[in-house]
Amino acid sequence: MPLLHISMRAGKPEAYRQAIFDSVFRAMRETFNVPEDDQFMTITEHEAANFRYGASYLDIARSDDLVYIQITASNTRTVEQKKALFRRIAELLGESPGIQPEDVFVNLVEVAKENWSLGNGLAQYA
Repeated sequence: MPLLHISMRAGKPEAYRQAIFDSVFRAMRETFNVPEDDQFMTITEHEAANFRYGASYLDIARSDDLVYIQITASNTRTVEQKKALFRRIAELLGESPGIQPEDVFVNLVEVAKENWSLGNGLAQYA
């Protein structure tokens, strides 16, 4: 049950944003075995004055096309699965919508399974 939040600079067309959703979700399906209908995702767009990044932190040359991808997921995946997820997200975003790997910033937040309520006030995984 990943929850996906994407932040980016404003101004990209809807097709570009939808391609981000599609590519990241495909990567999660392939590496984290996320079910087909498990799609809980948002994109937040920010004006330039409200979107800051380190243009060369860790010697990675980032541009204004940078996307922050934060995924909250249950703490059930291996280190190998996490590395595969990061790689696959960068690969697929490179294919569609054409984001350079340097502009793909992913943060995985892991939580215990009992910390989810997916509706009806129930802890479905507890």
